[in-house]
This record gives sequence, C-alpha cells and structure tokens, in this order.
Amino acid sequence: MRLPLLARRIHKWLALFVGFQVVIWTLSGLYMTAIHIDIIHGDHFIRRSEPRPVGASLLADPVAAARSIPEAEAVKLHWLEDRPTYIVTAGSRKVLLDARSGSPLPPPDRDQIQRLANHWFTGDEQLASITLIHDLPFEVRGARGPLWRAEFDGWNKPTLYFSPGTGELVTRRHELWRLFDFVWMLHIMDYEERENVNNWVLRTFTWAAVAMALSGAWLLYYHLPKRRRRKARS
Repeated sequence: MRLPLLARRIHKWLALFVGFQVVIWTLSGLYMTAIHIDIIHGDHFIRRSEPRPVGASLLADPVAAARSIPEAEAVKLHWLEDRPTYIVTAGSRKVLLDARSGSPLPPPDRDQIQRLANHWFTGDEQLASITLIHDLPFEVRGARGPLWRAEFDGWNKPTLYFSPGTGELVTRRHELWRLFDFVWMLHIMDYEERENVNNWVLRTFTWAAVAMALSGAWLLYYHLPKRRRRKARS
C-alpha cells in the first residue's frame, strides 16, 4: 500500500472515531471560558459575609461548651440571624449551641430558613419554595442530607441549600452552574461522578486525537506544493 493512501486512511478512521468528541471539547471549552467562573459559582447573588465583632466577655467558654457534646471535635463561632452561636462538630453531626449561655439550641425552623434565604440572596427574584429534602439531587453531591432547599423565581432558578441543624448556607446552584456541570461532564468524559479528569475514556480519546493530528501532518506532507512539483518533474 502506498504511503499517501495509508496516511489518508489512518487519518480518516481516526477522525471518524474522535471527531465528534473533538467538537464537544471545543464547544464545552468555549462555554467554560466564556462564562466567568465567579458567575458559575453564584458569587453574584450571595451577600458577602461581613465580620461581626462580639465582646468575648459576653460569650461562654467555647471549649467548655464543646465538652458538653459527646465526641466533640471542633467548635466555631457562627451567627444565626442576630444571635451568636457555637457550632460543635461531633463526628458526622453538628450541634448548635447558644454562644452566650453554652446551652443547646433547637434546629432552625422553616420560618428561620426563609429569613436566612432572603438575607443571603441579593437578587430581585421572589422566593418560590422552601423544601426539606432527604434525597439530595446530584447537583449537591458530596453533601450530607437532609438539607433545606430554597428556590427563587427567575429563568436562572437560583437555589440555596441550608443545613437543617445549624442554618449554615451549604451551597448555591443555578441554571448556568447546572449547564456548566453538564458540559464539564462531557468535557472530561466522566459520565458518573463528573470529577475524574484522568479516566481511561478521556485518556483513550486524547491519545486518539493526538494520533489524528499526527496523521494529518503526515498526510499534509504529501500535499505540500514543493513536493508535488518535484514529483511532477520526475
């Protein structure tokens, strides 16, 4: 078989194998670079958390308060609306304490979560629904359920997730993030967890794309004008 014909066939079959994925890489990469990552993260519709100093003499000893919780591992100061609280981490659970007295506090109720959602959200859209969900959607993978889900109106469907035990803002999602997550899956070719950027499918198609480019350069060599004129003279 002549070498130009071999180069053409190799390039053709590699292009058929990897060409569609190359288009996906191009389009998904274009989206991920065109939309600023801060917009994808939803930073534009979350209020910035300003420091709120409080006198130490007004607070209970955090270490002593944490000792009241079995298997306590860490404690931090947290503001729940206008009340200073301690969040004690004990294994897989978090316990809310009154930072002034050190006594346990009940988990935030629906009305408190509604006020927190309206406090954190900076957009003009109205709160559409608040739901305590136990089966978490894929968009909050890695988080522990249950969570309060507060969804706002609007085409972008901004959604805030809150811890039911402490009222902490766990994460936020919106349509641009969801689309980014989808094209990221297509880009890295991890169709299950959408996190592994070194999976065997991606490696296979990457090397196939490299081989396609090399075979294209090989094919181009046989179509260079100087080489074609030399061949015509001979």
